[in-house]
Formats: sequence, structure tokens, C-alpha cells
Amino acid sequence: MDLSTMYLGLNLRTPLVPSASPLSQEIDNIKRMEDAGASAVVLHSLFEEQLRLERYELHHHLTQGTESFAESLTYFPEPAEFHLGPDAYLEHIRKAKQATHIPIIASLNGTSVSGWTDYARSIEEAGADALELNVYYIPTDMDLSSDQVEQTYIDILRAVKQVVKIPVAFKLGPFFSNMANMARRLEQAGANGLVLFNRFYQPDIDLEELEVRPNVLLSTPQALRLPMRWIAILSGRLQLSLAATSGIHGAPDVLKMLMVGAHVTMLCSVLFRCGIDQIRTLERDMIQWMEDHQYESVRQMQGSMSQKNCAAPAAFERAQYMRAIKSYVPA
Repeated sequence: MDLSTMYLGLNLRTPLVPSASPLSQEIDNIKRMEDAGASAVVLHSLFEEQLRLERYELHHHLTQGTESFAESLTYFPEPAEFHLGPDAYLEHIRKAKQATHIPIIASLNGTSVSGWTDYARSIEEAGADALELNVYYIPTDMDLSSDQVEQTYIDILRAVKQVVKIPVAFKLGPFFSNMANMARRLEQAGANGLVLFNRFYQPDIDLEELEVRPNVLLSTPQALRLPMRWIAILSGRLQLSLAATSGIHGAPDVLKMLMVGAHVTMLCSVLFRCGIDQIRTLERDMIQWMEDHQYESVRQMQGSMSQKNCAAPAAFERAQYMRAIKSYVPA
């Protein structure tokens, strides 16, 4: 059974890739991921704020004035929650490369051009096989137009692509007026791949303590519908790699994403819930399904159910919405 796939120009043994998460902060965990069958690993993100401020300065800016408003005390993360600083992150890449034989993909998380380019070059020099730009951007300026917001993404990508030769993937959210157009613009700006989609974590409010609290909810299998639809729409219309992330918990989820055109499926919540060894289970179940349905390779199924190849391509657009509404029967 041939499970191999190509992502960002990298030949991978399988489409199973752990995504950026705290699990990759330990070299032993990265080795365990490789042993369990991961074909590559995306390292946890280094935040733009870590590049701009030294640790003590970050603490000063995050806590300044919070004693005046009790509600704000827990809104920002403590500096200790940023586990690795810039220099340590580069060393982490070197150690991960030395300890494993699979591609190591670094991750930068931020919202602006400033400070990224020099560090992107350092990441390349440290030995990373590719770089994932994770732009977690929530525009709140009412005078900022959609064109300006989208241009920020393009500017970040172009600035990084000018200084590195390794492949660059762009991880972004779905909240654009025309996602298809944005995807094409990112490809034209030099993106080697798109990671669809970033999950936006929303804060919650503690009604007893009157505090804003961080709130991280692990994904459920239902979350895969959004990236599945957009990968199906983009597959075959763009030449770059497509990575599916969010909602991938079992082999059926992996297979669906491959059929709509994903080159890799990224795993996070399932590894927190079930452990790193779940990668081995996903691979085994994939092979069993492929044998039962007479598939010889992953590439044989990739894109077979995309909008381009689907007998009813409108099913991924408005027609699907109307059909779903009309066919629903309340319990």
C-alpha cells in the first residue's frame, strides 16, 4: 500500500502530520511522533511578540496598569507561558533535526511584517525543512478596509519569501469576503502551500470572579466540514500544496480530506485526547479501508471528490446549502 504524498515539495511517507502544538516542545515527543508514523512535524509556534521584546520587557508591557483593573489581570498570558524564546527556538530546531529523520517544519505566529524576515532566515539556517506562517489576525480598527487587511497577509508572505529558499506555507482563517481570490493571491505572492484553517480561540468571562479567561476548546470531527469544503473548491485550481487542519480525529476524516484534494492532514486535538500513538492507529485504519475498497495508493484518491472532479460540483456551493435546509427533519 503506497501512502506517500508530496507536500511543499517534500516527499512524505504518509499524509499524517502533527500540527503546531505544545506537544512538539519536547524533543522526546517529536521522536515519539516519528516512531508512531508521523511523516513530518510542525513545531509549536514562535510568537512575533517574542521576537520584538525581551522577556522582562514583555512582562512589563503585559502587566502595566493591570493592577488598576482587576478584570484585566488574567486577560494576557504570563511570560512563563511562552516556553521558548527566539534563540532557544533555533536550538530546538537543530536538536529536532539531529534526533529525527523526518522533515521539521518551523512555525511563526504573528500579524505584521516587522521582525519576521531576519528570523525567518535564521530558521532556515538552523535546518528547518520548511516554514509555516501562522497569521492570527483579528482586525478591530474600524477605519481599516478589507483591502488593507488582505494586503497585510500578502506583504508578510512576500517579505519572508524574499529572504528564504525553503518552502513557505501560509496558515490562515476562513474569514475573507472571497476566500478563493485570497488563496489565488497568496499563491501568486509565492506561497508554496496553504494550511486551512486556523482556529480562532475566543476568550470567555468568569461571571463569579468577573475575569476574562482564556478558553481553548479542542476540535471535534464536525469542525472538518469547513476546511473540507474549501479544499474541495480550491483543489485543481491552484498549483500549491493544500493541508487540512481542524476536526481530523479518525481515518475516515483523513480519507475525506484526501479525496477532496488535501496533500496532508494535520493532527492536533486527537493527539491531546488519545495520545501520540494514535498516529499509528490512524495509519492502520487507513490501510484497512483502502484495502477493503481496492485503493492502491493515496495519490489514487487525492482530489477524486474535489469540485473539479465531482459529478455535482455545485454541491460544494449554494446548492448544498439549499439541499441541507430542505432535507432536515427535526427529531
